[in-house]
Amino acid sequence: MKMIKTLLQNNLVSNLLRCKKPDELIEAGSNSGLNKTLNVFDLIVIGIGAVVGTGIFTIIGIAIQGGQNTVGAGPAVIISMLLAALASVFSALSYSEISAMIPVAGSAYTYTYATMGEFMAWMVGWILMLEYAIGNITVASAWSGYFAQFLKGFKHVLPAWITSCPLWLRNDYRTMYVMCDKFNWNPHDVMPFLHLPFNIEIPIALNIPAILIVFLLTVLLVKGVKESTRFASVLVALNLFIITSFIVVGSFYVAPHNWWEPSFMPHGVKGVFMGAFTIFFAYIGFDAISTAAEETKKPQRDLPIAILSTLVICTVLYVLVALVLTGILPCSAIDTQAPLAHAMRCIGKDWYAGLISVGALCALTTVLLIYQLGTTRILFAMSRDNFLPKSLNAVHKKYKTPHIMTWLSGLIVIICALFMDLDVSAALCNFGTFTSFILICIMVLILRKTEPDRPRPFKVPCCPLFPILGILTCSLLMWCRFANDSDSPLYFLLWLLIGLGIYAFYGYANKRRHDS
Repeated sequence: MKMIKTLLQNNLVSNLLRCKKPDELIEAGSNSGLNKTLNVFDLIVIGIGAVVGTGIFTIIGIAIQGGQNTVGAGPAVIISMLLAALASVFSALSYSEISAMIPVAGSAYTYTYATMGEFMAWMVGWILMLEYAIGNITVASAWSGYFAQFLKGFKHVLPAWITSCPLWLRNDYRTMYVMCDKFNWNPHDVMPFLHLPFNIEIPIALNIPAILIVFLLTVLLVKGVKESTRFASVLVALNLFIITSFIVVGSFYVAPHNWWEPSFMPHGVKGVFMGAFTIFFAYIGFDAISTAAEETKKPQRDLPIAILSTLVICTVLYVLVALVLTGILPCSAIDTQAPLAHAMRCIGKDWYAGLISVGALCALTTVLLIYQLGTTRILFAMSRDNFLPKSLNAVHKKYKTPHIMTWLSGLIVIICALFMDLDVSAALCNFGTFTSFILICIMVLILRKTEPDRPRPFKVPCCPLFPILGILTCSLLMWCRFANDSDSPLYFLLWLLIGLGIYAFYGYANKRRHDS
């Protein structure tokens, strides 16, 4: 009996630690049936579209002013951005090396399977769902807010029920309760309730614009990834034009004393680190590039170029926008929801504020599209490895896209958007991002030992120093948020426990059944 128990334990441990060889992963990717249609320009569009969006049009205001559970960096947000970029560049170099070695869909999930084994691969895939699917809720909420502001500009053209849509039809119920507390409203006056037996009341609040945009983009992704990137490239071009013009126009209204009065760093080093954590949400875009590896014509060459180009371009844009924004207005006057549009209104450029709102909608639409693409491709890879039902892995006969998985990921975002607000989902997304970035740096160190002779079209310079610095900087920023936020870390740990439960009660047995 003792021998049987020992054998079972050894078998369990060996299954949990079982790795897939890179050659196995590459072969599975080459037989996926997905169309290889993307070039380096398409990948850069994906990267910029994911990075330059939420960060510039919404998150930058929170990084400067602070949020419900955080303090702001003030004008020192420039340092926060450089710190976030520094933390990102080490991870970006690591992503470039591994994605060129193993050009397969699934991003960090696939790379983990090749280095740390089955169990860690599942947990990383689950964390990536937090990064992409939950991150998409953040963007959908922001998109809904900008869309409501955009419609108000047509109040003399469109019917009032469109331009002044009730709050409960464009916000989730958590946000509605926050607004009720802030403005001292009675919840029964601003949203309907469903009355059930035993005096149970359920508030009804549906973020209809967020639901509709996710649905429409899901339809587009089912049609094809090339069609999606063409659509994204138009939006990215318009977005970059608007951001560049904001930098140029706003630079004429910069008052340098706003940078140091009353203080350049109002909350000290703590504010700078909290600002870096907040703005880091925007930098997950280059991770999305690696999820499209199986649909790239020359992944070994194009993935590293696209990842590093995205990081450089976007960091320059972020720093310039931050300099202009904090120079135009004192930090106390910067709006946290629509900072760029508000700044233009304050200097009398109302027409340009409206143009910025259009740019924000384009940018956020692109981010939604790319996050949804990333979610789908990671789930696709996990299903192919038998962690999820094999039926979900079907590829559309006409469009050559994983249509069932695309609809499933869209449905996940739509359901979660009904009850998750922007602040919670943004913090959770950041925890997922930091975790995956730390693991990517660790994987480079592992593969240098386990696969020393494998061709590396791109190599991280100064290894092991740069990967170690990536681990340390990401860990430091993550710890700063853990130490100053009582709610989000608990949600993150709960998410990990849910993933562990799914693997223990379904994923492990399902994989054994299909692999036997």
